[in-house]
Amino acid sequence: MSQIDKIAVSHSIELVIFDWDGTLFDSVGQIVASLQHAAQQFQQPLTDEAAKSIIGLGLPEVMQILFPQVPHLQQDILQCYADHYVANSKGDVWFNGVAELLADLKQQGLKLAVATGKSRKGLDRVLSQTNSHDIFDITRAASETRSKPDPLMLQEILSETQVDPARAIMVGDTSYDLEMAQNLNMHRIGVSYGVHSIETLQQYQPLTIAHNVQELHGYLQGVLQTTTLTAT
Repeated sequence: MSQIDKIAVSHSIELVIFDWDGTLFDSVGQIVASLQHAAQQFQQPLTDEAAKSIIGLGLPEVMQILFPQVPHLQQDILQCYADHYVANSKGDVWFNGVAELLADLKQQGLKLAVATGKSRKGLDRVLSQTNSHDIFDITRAASETRSKPDPLMLQEILSETQVDPARAIMVGDTSYDLEMAQNLNMHRIGVSYGVHSIETLQQYQPLTIAHNVQELHGYLQGVLQTTTLTAT
């Protein structure tokens, strides 16, 4: 858990913004497998750790970080990755408890958003796969804005929903999610069941770090019932 003792919130929360992969959707394993498949097709070494480290960034940024030695192959590797992921990710599902969490927040009148490193095409595909287009008031994909941790994605969501940063919370499993929110002085919650370690997430001073969706659900419920956020 975060070591922050107490954080006062001057306004009630109106908007919860979620990362997708590793936060709502159990897809990290398939992302890593597809990245490694694409790397192997072009004889490029790629460890599990390296593949996991970039989850959350936009795909062009991923290619530049993982394969800087072959810039002329990056687009081909990206396409190979995307094709393999689409062909093999049909079993990806919500993490246990996500459907209930989103339904509960929606019922309470919260605005919900997604801020993801996926492409718009990829995000629309999984929104359809999970029948969740109508759950979210707004979604932003890295292909239509700047990649995390640049805060532009969040700024656009806040602008379109007309919500002040003080009334919003970002939830994510990577340092990119939390740094993006920190750049706007926005409240943020880390989840440890995705990609980055607790130690990494704690560097960005989250309100708390949830170890499963049920814990996240309980913490958000507490936030909505009080004007003071207390990390435990």
